[in-house]
Amino acid sequence: MGTTATVLVGLVILVGIIGAVVQVYPSGPFVGGAILVWAIAWNTPAAWTVFAVSALVLMAALVAKYLIPGRRLARSGIPNSTLLWGLAAAVVGFFVVPVVGFVIGLVLGIYLAELARLQSHQAAWPATVVALRAVGLSVVIELVAALAATGAWVVGLFLV
Repeated sequence: MGTTATVLVGLVILVGIIGAVVQVYPSGPFVGGAILVWAIAWNTPAAWTVFAVSALVLMAALVAKYLIPGRRLARSGIPNSTLLWGLAAAVVGFFVVPVVGFVIGLVLGIYLAELARLQSHQAAWPATVVALRAVGLSVVIELVAALAATGAWVVGLFLV
């Protein structure tokens, strides 16, 4: 595998890491897919080991990013529909207000869903904060997994 191809794989991995931060697209397929292409190109035991480790990390994160925040929301009594409303408002916000609209829409959508459910600002705002923390935890889990898989790939560059 040449230098140009390795740089292209690295760029796709970088796109995946950015996806973990901005949450507009999932990072796992980009990072895992790029490492898979790299492993196929090198076709060595070290390359396949790096891919296997990366794939396991990314799959574990895929499960964890839903289970862990979901448990926190369930303990707080916040329904999943609140996050769905927040996500829907985030998508609308993304198109209405470029760059920051996704975040504004997410916060506003979650708050309005909780306001409708709880019927008071005093109860809705703390619930919104709990829901946003759960979303933040999900982002952190996905980012850490993308960075761990990237770290395995960087180590693999020296092993093949």
